Amino acid sequence: MGWKSLDDMDLNAKRVLLRVDINVPVEDGRVTDATRIERIVPTVNDILSRGGKVTLLAHFGRPKGKVVEEMSLKQVLPALENALGRDVAFVPSLEAAVGAQDDLQLMENIRFYPGEEANDAEFAQRLADLGDVYCNDAFSAAHRAHASTEALARLLPACAGRLMQAELSALEAALAKPERPVGAVVGGAKVSTKIALLENLVNRLDVLVIGGGMANTFLAALGADLGKSLEEPDYYSTAKDIMAQADKAGCRVILPVDGLVARDFAKGAAHEVAQLGPDAKLAADQMVLDAGPDTVALVEAAFAGLRTLIWNGPMGAFEIPPFDTATVAAARAAAQQTRDGTLTSVAGGGDTVAALNQAGVADDFTYISTAGGAFLEWMEGKTLPGVAALGG
Repeated sequence: MGWKSLDDMDLNAKRVLLRVDINVPVEDGRVTDATRIERIVPTVNDILSRGGKVTLLAHFGRPKGKVVEEMSLKQVLPALENALGRDVAFVPSLEAAVGAQDDLQLMENIRFYPGEEANDAEFAQRLADLGDVYCNDAFSAAHRAHASTEALARLLPACAGRLMQAELSALEAALAKPERPVGAVVGGAKVSTKIALLENLVNRLDVLVIGGGMANTFLAALGADLGKSLEEPDYYSTAKDIMAQADKAGCRVILPVDGLVARDFAKGAAHEVAQLGPDAKLAADQMVLDAGPDTVALVEAAFAGLRTLIWNGPMGAFEIPPFDTATVAAARAAAQQTRDGTLTSVAGGGDTVAALNQAGVADDFTYISTAGGAFLEWMEGKTLPGVAALGG
């Protein structure tokens, strides 16, 4: 770990520029999910308790360098104050931030300035002039080389906040030096969105479980006729290459051996269990919407032999019962092993978090990342600008 944490910094009487991700869902001017806000509380409290002053830097939406009133951070202020249990001063502009000395203040949407997404050196210097120390607690924005995530970190003494520290530690434990055997569940709709992820993981894993719609592409590439199931014919050769790469690397790939098959993509749709594999042949109007019971048993048995598990993506159309069955069953098996102390489990990605919440086991996993793109890029083996700038 080449990056520094708050433990390495002198914060007393220092002005700390704290980059956070509080880009939360808002409806009718009210925050509907404050999870990201709640997760920055330990870092803010730590800095304040050690005599530092905090200026929060954050984005909201994609205003593309222009002032868009509907994307003002002012609307998240009540939820922020509620989570922190104290008043937070609102700084309406970068100009107003000069000389503002409140112990805790939130600056207006950093993406209102074109220099932010352009990673402009002059804009970054204007930000640096506001503080003495830079702290990044926004792993979910660390894959962007923006002024407040990359350039600014190189202008001031820089460190990771508590959330960033926990995220990096969990990911390094899962991929950099995992306790073996190590496995992963990679699901979701399309192979095309996770090629780099799969290509990186098969060289690092002992077991790879492929689920969701993307599993259909792998099965079809092997010769299966899956009716009107979601699949990507343009990626058959890619799927074969990934399987060959896995075989060469000694990574066991688990594909569905059976599935829940329906004719309608709807809640409670009539369905049956069909055997899957290279010789499978479904009716033209049938589609695979979830893994079947034999596949779940296969996955649970594989989990039993693991010490580390990475999870990204559901195993079926989990939003529509009963096609959440495989995801829920497998998630609960992983959660039980984690509770028993035999498995380190790390999960991330929006659909993944939603699926684990639906299974009622999100709190039982070792670590769950709220990051989307940053989590995927880390798993793909890419260097994240916001992490590299911290020295990591």
